[in-house]
Amino acid sequence: MPGTEGGGEFLPHASPLTPHDATMDDRQLERLKWRSRRGLLELDLLFTRFWEQSPDCLNETDMQALDRLLQLPDNDILDMVMARQVCTDPRITPVIRRLQQI
Repeated sequence: MPGTEGGGEFLPHASPLTPHDATMDDRQLERLKWRSRRGLLELDLLFTRFWEQSPDCLNETDMQALDRLLQLPDNDILDMVMARQVCTDPRITPVIRRLQQI
């Protein structure tokens, strides 16, 4: 049967980074940018600067950490960035540190 290999279903072989993967990363990045629009003006300003300074230099780990951070309430994010609250999740600590440097 055309389009099958070894009698199984046809599954395209993907290279480590295909255009589809790049599109997915672009979509994920755009979603993160949209989700980083927050209710607190301080966080809006902070995330605006964050995206201006590092628009496309996030790897998969960074994007997962940022996604995890953006699940938190605004006040918790602001308190961690302002060092009024300790970040207890080591996965998001690098993102908090990057935000603190802005």
